Amino acid sequence: MNYRTLVRALIASAALAAGALLAGCDSDEISLAAHAKANQPVPPKLIATMTEKDMDLQSPILVRLFKQEAELEVWKQDRSGRFALLKTYPICRWSGDLGPKVREGDRQAPEGFYSITPGQMNPQSAYYLSFNTGYPNAYDQALGHTGSQLMVHGDCSSRGCYAMTDEQIMEIYALGRESFFGGQKAFQFQAYPFRMTPINMAKHRNNPNMPFWKMIKEGYDHFEVTRQEPKVNFCEKKYVFDAVKPPDAQHDPAFQASAKCPAYVIPDEIADAVREKQEQDQAEYAKLVAKGTPVAKLNTGIDGGMNQVFAARVPGGNTGLSEGGEGQSLSLSGFSRAPGTIPSTVNPPHAPGADEPVVAAPASAPTPAPAAPTRVASAAPTAQDTTAATPPPAPPKPKAEAKRGEPRPEAATPKAGASKPTETKQAATRPQAKPSVSDSAPVAEAPAPKDTLVAGSQPIVQTNSFDSRFSAAK
Repeated sequence: MNYRTLVRALIASAALAAGALLAGCDSDEISLAAHAKANQPVPPKLIATMTEKDMDLQSPILVRLFKQEAELEVWKQDRSGRFALLKTYPICRWSGDLGPKVREGDRQAPEGFYSITPGQMNPQSAYYLSFNTGYPNAYDQALGHTGSQLMVHGDCSSRGCYAMTDEQIMEIYALGRESFFGGQKAFQFQAYPFRMTPINMAKHRNNPNMPFWKMIKEGYDHFEVTRQEPKVNFCEKKYVFDAVKPPDAQHDPAFQASAKCPAYVIPDEIADAVREKQEQDQAEYAKLVAKGTPVAKLNTGIDGGMNQVFAARVPGGNTGLSEGGEGQSLSLSGFSRAPGTIPSTVNPPHAPGADEPVVAAPASAPTPAPAAPTRVASAAPTAQDTTAATPPPAPPKPKAEAKRGEPRPEAATPKAGASKPTETKQAATRPQAKPSVSDSAPVAEAPAPKDTLVAGSQPIVQTNSFDSRFSAAK
């Protein structure tokens, strides 16, 4: 029995014992190992895909999510040490508007960079399985943003969360679980309003959230050019990506979300590649604006979105704020049936005042339907809130999904499209791989990031959590 197998066996047996001791306690996480749903194996088809892509079953993962395209991507580190796209999942339902979450009850699903630890994995979710996004992180807290227990879960029902089908969340949960067993301390969760391409930035150029979106696009660009997980810090109420100490410094910079930024630099190979990408993006953006690219309408009360793969199978369903178009990598033609069970009570997006459909019979066949990066050592303080909030009309205040799921959503109407990112120069990276093999069916492929924690994020780790109880075994 090799070391990794032994560690896994010890963790599982310890978890079972702890689960028995904690039975009857009001705990968010009793045990990953004691729940059959949380221990479903990674599907053989996905393992075969990993083998084709030179990935190990227990290598690190990274998750990216896009509201407008209603897609969730799972990236996995291959044996070269870079991240490559493993699989893209259509999102069954998300609520709110494009833009970050600002306050409790605004129905907004969060946007930004978050860190998912084992303690945030919830095998007891009322919505099959879930993981906590970690909102609010240090940036959110510095701006006074409120809200809690924002999840990615099953059941295709959302009020402030990202909802998948039960079958999808089971697979995503299994991928996260295996990465933890392989030694990853936390995986990064990146949530965006849309793919950060020139066409999408041009379409949304008048949106008051644009300053925030430009800030998180910096991290998006870092990942695009390096295929390594960007290191995330916060200072002066803003995000900072891949910061390291200056050459003449003896200690790593100490970041605090509300404090003045310490002296730092960004490695030249990353800064140069990011600058080149941003210059190309800006040139394309300027052309699109000059030729009069239409501006997307600001939300007038539509609540969230649904991927067209699901909307086509729901009576009266529509995609709401989740447009198709160039930015969407998944198409109806790729799905002979829905990727998972659509609950009969699903509420697709609907226009304000429209009757809310409450019965959905799944159909068997589809119906077609920048600025330059900061490299300077010392940043001048500009402690201003770059997030302009435009929350949609808020129905009754939602309830948090502590050890449960999220309440039911409301609805929406469709908008415009997105576009594909242009090719850019890849920065030199420092690979770090891991061994073993795994499963799944991808949609689009690309390379990968570095295994680090998101600094400043505030994961919810209970005293009896998987992480706190078994970190010594890892």
